[in-house]
Amino acid sequence: MENKTKSACETCAHFNADGLKKLGVKTDDFDFVVALAGNPNTGKSTVFNALTGLRQHTGNWPGKTVTRAEGGFEYNEQKYKLVDLPGTYSLLSTSEDEEVARDFILFGKPSVTIIVVDASRLERNLNLVLQILEITNNAVLCLNLIDEAERNHIEIDTRILAKDLGIPVVPTSARFQRGIPELIQTVSDLANGKITCKPRRIKNIPKNIEKSVKELSDTIEKQYPNISNSRWIAFRLLEGDTQIIEALKTGKIATNEY
Repeated sequence: MENKTKSACETCAHFNADGLKKLGVKTDDFDFVVALAGNPNTGKSTVFNALTGLRQHTGNWPGKTVTRAEGGFEYNEQKYKLVDLPGTYSLLSTSEDEEVARDFILFGKPSVTIIVVDASRLERNLNLVLQILEITNNAVLCLNLIDEAERNHIEIDTRILAKDLGIPVVPTSARFQRGIPELIQTVSDLANGKITCKPRRIKNIPKNIEKSVKELSDTIEKQYPNISNSRWIAFRLLEGDTQIIEALKTGKIATNEY
């Protein structure tokens, strides 16, 4: 007998005929670019596969040996290109993986960045989360492996976490499709400007440093009026980041061609 039982994902309102359509490797002619970032072993690839219907379509980043994965999905008649960034613990560009992840968020200017964290090891994941929020305003925290957290009696108040971080928080268990509909809806709302994020940023720094950051930030904004992360760039300039210095000299900082 044919099993006609549908999964919770298939019966969800967000997955009707006008909702989600997994596009696999078809990433041409898209409306929005979505970056997928996170520490290694957070289930990031499982989230990627849940959204695109792929088991990873891989290649290499231009000029790099680091593997990249891209896929697509369509939601409410809008197409999204999903780029799975290398799993990293930091964006300080001390390795090729970190450089690729940071450069894509900075230069590629994705419409939305999904930050995948392990709900059962949230504290150790927050370092990367806070670094990403220094670069981009449009992000959602995917609190993945929530089933593991619950199994270990870990409770997370997602409303307080969202308030503290200044971005939406969506608990998920991607391998069981749990929370994926809510994640897609949140990504759509962010991409279409229905949600405004106010990310947590570095505060309470010494006045002399704050003054220098402000002056640099103002100068960058005058030269590149549409840039959204001038404060973070100013911090990196003060730290002597040669890649950021070169990106400013060449104008790469204002492009979205990565």
